[in-house]
Amino acid sequence: MKKDNQSCLTEFILLGFSNFKSMKELLFCLVLIFYLMALMGNSLVLTLTTASPTLHTPMYFFLWNLSFLEIGYTSTISPKILMNLLSENRIISFWGCGCQMCFFILFSVTECCLLCAMAYDRYVAICKPLQYPCIMNDKKCANLAAISWTIGVLGSLGQSISIFTLPFCGSNRISHFFCDLMPVLRLTSINTYKNEVANATLTVVFVLVPLLFILFTYILIFSTILTMPVATNRHKAFSTCSSHLMVVFIFFGTIIITYIHPNSASSGDDNRILALLYTVVTPSLNPIIYSLRNKEIKAAFKTSVARKWVFFR
Repeated sequence: MKKDNQSCLTEFILLGFSNFKSMKELLFCLVLIFYLMALMGNSLVLTLTTASPTLHTPMYFFLWNLSFLEIGYTSTISPKILMNLLSENRIISFWGCGCQMCFFILFSVTECCLLCAMAYDRYVAICKPLQYPCIMNDKKCANLAAISWTIGVLGSLGQSISIFTLPFCGSNRISHFFCDLMPVLRLTSINTYKNEVANATLTVVFVLVPLLFILFTYILIFSTILTMPVATNRHKAFSTCSSHLMVVFIFFGTIIITYIHPNSASSGDDNRILALLYTVVTPSLNPIIYSLRNKEIKAAFKTSVARKWVFFR
């Protein structure tokens, strides 16, 4: 008789960093620090872009969405890592694992699409400056953000449902610190070749295609910048793109190294360290990159601090 998932497995064990027992306290401190940095930094960006009228522009609208994504992204993974590092009980329920995977894919795919929208915004601002207010109006920005979130929702539901409707009747030990696709897929009781092909295809669609779009967009942007006659204009145009480019290279770089390189099918310690970079470290870096390299955010922060100082005097 064919058994359903719940009759076979009701929980999984996340092996996590069991090979790094001597470094458990250090890992806990590092993850906690980066998690708090991600929460505080992205919350600050959310607050400033909402409260400051000077930041009510398309670029900062997308940055608001990016910061919201980063908070959700790291909060899906980091609390469970901290709990598992503190306790020997590394159990996660069957449906808890499914929810974690679903939200992880949701935020990852949405961020890929949102970075494309941000690249398009920079393209219009630099290559078509006179048409920028008409092209990047409020409706267009809302539509681009909505499309990004919709693709993320559909991709996450499709992948999660296709995996968690498979039979899990064998080992329940996940060789990772969160419910990632391939480590979970290896625990199923049937041949998963079709699922692996589908996963590889979707990885290419959701990662490589957006990255190629962003690179092509920046080729057009840099071609336009190099034709500008005034050096100060070129410098200003480069500076508006630098923060976004740094975020793109960090985010896509770690994901490609983890999932698309030839040895990505392995579940060794190297992959876990790389996964720790893009799930915990990267979300804490984005607000730092934007705040340190953006004069408008610095100005909004100073204005906000000045207002509070006057209020409390």
